[in-house]
Amino acid sequence: MSNERADVRILAVSGVGAAPSPAPRLSSRDLLGLAREVEIEHEGMLYRLRVTALGKLILTK
Repeated sequence: MSNERADVRILAVSGVGAAPSPAPRLSSRDLLGLAREVEIEHEGMLYRLRVTALGKLILTK
């Protein structure tokens, strides 16, 4: 086996170079609806996601 083939096999087995699976994508409109702010509970903690006057998103604890 050539060195090139061995390198490719090692990469394939180790997962190096494998494309990560894409994270699910959500629309901010799906999260907020018509509201400018929503509360999100995560592991017992409450967070606020809000839209600023400039249309940016801010997540605060």
